Amino acid sequence: MRAYRIAYDGRPYNGFQRQPDVATVEDTLFDALSRLGVHDRAEGPPGGYAAAGRTDAGVSALAQTVAFDAPKWLSPEAFNSELPANVRAWASSDVGDGFHATHDASERTYTYHLYAPDAAEVMARAALDGLRGEHDFHNLTPDETGTVRTLDGSLTRDGDFFVLELRAGGFCRQLVRRVVGLIAEVARGESSFPKVERVLGPEPVEGPGGVAPAPAYPLVLTEVTYPGVTFETDADARASARAVFGELRAERRTAARVAGTVRDGLS
Repeated sequence: MRAYRIAYDGRPYNGFQRQPDVATVEDTLFDALSRLGVHDRAEGPPGGYAAAGRTDAGVSALAQTVAFDAPKWLSPEAFNSELPANVRAWASSDVGDGFHATHDASERTYTYHLYAPDAAEVMARAALDGLRGEHDFHNLTPDETGTVRTLDGSLTRDGDFFVLELRAGGFCRQLVRRVVGLIAEVARGESSFPKVERVLGPEPVEGPGGVAPAPAYPLVLTEVTYPGVTFETDADARASARAVFGELRAERRTAARVAGTVRDGLS
């Protein structure tokens, strides 16, 4: 088996996991493998296939990890030859036949870029500190089971943004985005700090008192850790990925300037 690191821009996709009738990142991977003759997607996933996580619609990734029975010639560069430009394999590792990309991950790291020019950093840090550690996050996920998790993280101020890095062995559905949503509420003064304690308490917190998930597009899956597995970077594939995301960065900076011109003209 071989494991691959996959980077992608999540905004054009309806999430990672394949779904009927909508574009997903997983569909692009399976389509590429079919065109390469590695596996016929009509037969289902490749042998031994699993992915590190199921990112939501709009969420991007640096280190999404997929593993499956792959021929030796399928380098990241070869994989990229049939992938769209906004989905890039860039590193790989040979792994044992029993390797499972979901279950063998010891830690996952997500990075969220929260636009918060007028938010109070001291309150954001206090909210994050209150959420760290082992808790039952049942009020921050639609999941009904498996809601006890151990969360760690950090926060840095970068201009108008808080950069939140959140780490755990695994995350419930929407947990990262709702944690960010709660931190944003407290930092902006929309909720007081005691809401953190209420949300972590045993009683359900729903409706207007609940926490809505923060938008998906500022979220990136930045690391997945596998003990004993070392990924080898494919230099050509990495260069290709850097070029693609460099162009995307320039395009979105330009779009921001255009929007700024229109906004300023309306003042």
